[in-house]
Amino acid sequence: MRQKKAWWLPLVAVAVLMLFFAYLFYADNKYQTPPPYGRSGILNLSERDLRRGSPLYLIDGWLLTDQRTEDQPTYIGEFSNLQRGDLAVSPHGWARYELTLCYDGAPSIVSVMFPQLSFQYTISVDGTQLTRGMGNGKAVFLLTAGSHVLTVETVSEMGYYSGMYFPPALGLDETLSRVSRVQSFAYALAFFLPITLAVFTVFLWRAERGISRCFGLLCCCYALYMFRYFVFWFAMPGAQYWFLVQSMALYCLCFCVVRLTALAAGAVSGRAWRWIRAVLLALPAALLLLSLSIPAVPWAVYVHGKLTDFYYMYTFFGAAFFAVRGIKARNWESRYTLTGCVVFGMGLSANLLFSNLFEPVSFFWQFEWCGLLLVLLFGAMMVSRSHRLLRENDALTNHLEEQVKKRTEEVRQLLEERKAFFSDMAHDLKAPVFATQSFIRAIRGSGVGVDAELRGYLDQAEAKQWEMARRLQGLSAINALDKIEEEPVRISVCKMLSEIHAVYGGEAEVQSVYLSADQPEHDAFILAQQGKIDILFENLIYNALKATSPGGRITVSARTGEGRVRITVADTGHGIPEEELPFIFRRFYVGAGSRDTGTGLGLYIVHSIVAELGGTISVWSAVGKGTKFTLEFPEEHL
Repeated sequence: MRQKKAWWLPLVAVAVLMLFFAYLFYADNKYQTPPPYGRSGILNLSERDLRRGSPLYLIDGWLLTDQRTEDQPTYIGEFSNLQRGDLAVSPHGWARYELTLCYDGAPSIVSVMFPQLSFQYTISVDGTQLTRGMGNGKAVFLLTAGSHVLTVETVSEMGYYSGMYFPPALGLDETLSRVSRVQSFAYALAFFLPITLAVFTVFLWRAERGISRCFGLLCCCYALYMFRYFVFWFAMPGAQYWFLVQSMALYCLCFCVVRLTALAAGAVSGRAWRWIRAVLLALPAALLLLSLSIPAVPWAVYVHGKLTDFYYMYTFFGAAFFAVRGIKARNWESRYTLTGCVVFGMGLSANLLFSNLFEPVSFFWQFEWCGLLLVLLFGAMMVSRSHRLLRENDALTNHLEEQVKKRTEEVRQLLEERKAFFSDMAHDLKAPVFATQSFIRAIRGSGVGVDAELRGYLDQAEAKQWEMARRLQGLSAINALDKIEEEPVRISVCKMLSEIHAVYGGEAEVQSVYLSADQPEHDAFILAQQGKIDILFENLIYNALKATSPGGRITVSARTGEGRVRITVADTGHGIPEEELPFIFRRFYVGAGSRDTGTGLGLYIVHSIVAELGGTISVWSAVGKGTKFTLEFPEEHL
C-alpha cells in the first residue's frame, strides 16, 4: 500500500502543477495584461488607463537603435541580448529604446519602473534625463496631454543579458508601490523561509550529517538565488556580477536535488552516483568559464545557453534515476523524491516552453515556484524522517528498557539461587567436616596403632579439615551479609561512634586495651544499611583487638569536609608486614600471624561494604608500630 502511494503522489503533483502554471500564465503574467498596447513606436493611453488599479506594462511598440540597426521595431523580451541570433557579433554594447507616449487626459504624476537592469542605464523623457544607475530603475515625471518620448539607453559589457530584457511598468505611484510591496513580501518570504529551514537542520547535522547537511545546503542555495531581487532593488555593489553568483547557486541547488535523491535511495556509495556526480561538478566549471569568456567570444553566450539547458535536463534524469531506484528498493522516502523529480521536471518544462512568453507581475517565475516547492517538499521529508527516527528511537528505548528489566530480574533470581545454594552447602557440609575432625581426634587420642607415619598423615588431614572449616565459616559470614535487605537510611556519624564505643568498649577493657571514639567537630550523615555498618566495624574492631597487646590503644575517629566523611580505625598493635599489605583485602587471604584463627574474609567483607557504599578504604601499617584503616564515604545531605 505504501508503494502505491509513492506512485500516486507524483501523478497528483503533475495535475496540480499543470493547473497552477496555467493559472499563473493568465493571472500573473505581464504578457497577458489588458491594453493599451504599443505599435510602431507609439503607445496611446488615457487617464482611465492610468487609474484602472493595475500598471501598464510597456511591452510592445519600442524602437531599438544600436551599432547595427536604427529604429527597429521590437517588443521587450524578444531578444535576451543585442546579438539577436547573429553569433558573429558581440552580445554586449550600447543600445537605445524609444517609445512615444500619446496621452489624452488630465495631468498626472506617474512612475515608470525598469526591473533588473544589471548594467548602466539612463532614463529620459523628452530629452531630459530623469535618472541613471544600475539595478532596478525608477523615474517619476509629470505626464500631460500630448506626446512624450520615453528613452532608455543601456551600456553592457558582461553577462548573459544585454539591452532591456524585462518589460517596464508605467502607472500612478501608489499603484506601482502596491505591486512592489507584494513582490517584496513574496521574495522576502522566499528568502527567509529556506534560511529558517536551513538553521533548523543544523540541529540534525550530528545525527544525520549527509542528508541534513545536503538539505541545509539546498535551502541556502535557493535563498541565495532569490536574493537577486534585493540585489537589483537596492542596487547593491557588484550587481553587474551577480549573474555569476546566481548561476552558481542554481547549479549547486541542482546538485543538492540529485544528491538528496541518491541519499534517500541509499545509493551514494555506488558507481552510478560517482559518474553522475563527476558530470554535475564538471559542467558548472565549464559554464563558469563560458560566462567569463562571453565578452571576448561572441558565440559563447549561445553555447552557454544550450549547455545550461543540458545541465538542467541531466539533473532531472539523474534525480529520476535515483528516485526509481528508491522505489524499487521500497524506500519510504521514494514518494518525496519522485514527487521532487516531477516538480523539478515541470519547472524545467515550463522554463523551456514559456520562454519569452511569461514574466510574473507580483510573484515568481515558474522555475522559482518549483524551487520553493522543492524546498518545502524536502523539508516535509526531513520532518517526516525526523519523526520516524524519533518513533524508532522510542521503540528501541522501550525495547531496551524491557530487556534491561528482564535481564535484571534474571540476574536477581540467579543471585537468590546462588545465595540459597551457598547457604545450603555451608549448612550441609558442617556436619561431615566436624564429624571428620572428631574422628581424627579420637584416633589420635586412643594411640592404638598410631606410629610416626600415621601421625603425619593425621596432621595433614587435620590441617585440611581446619582449612575447610575456615572456608565454611567464611561462607556463613558472606551469607549473613547477603541476607541484609533493609533499605538504606541516614546514619549519624556521631551516634555511630558512640554506639561503637558502647558495644566494644567492654571487650576492650577486659583485654586491658583502651578504646576511644573521637567525635567530629560537626555531625554528618552517611546513607547505608545499619546491618552492614555493624558488620563493617565489627570486623575492623575485632581485628584490632586481636592485634593489640594489653596496655595498647584503639582509636576510632571521624572528620568531615568537602562533601566527604573520613573515619579512621587505628591501633597500636603488632602491625602488618609490608609485603602482605597489597593482599589483605583479597578473599580468603590469611596473613602469617593469623593462620590459626583467621578466615581470610573479614577485610574482604569490609572492602566490599565500603565499595558498595561508594566509598574508599586505605591502610597504613608498620611492624611493631600499629595499623590505621582510613575509610571515606560520600556525605549525605538533607
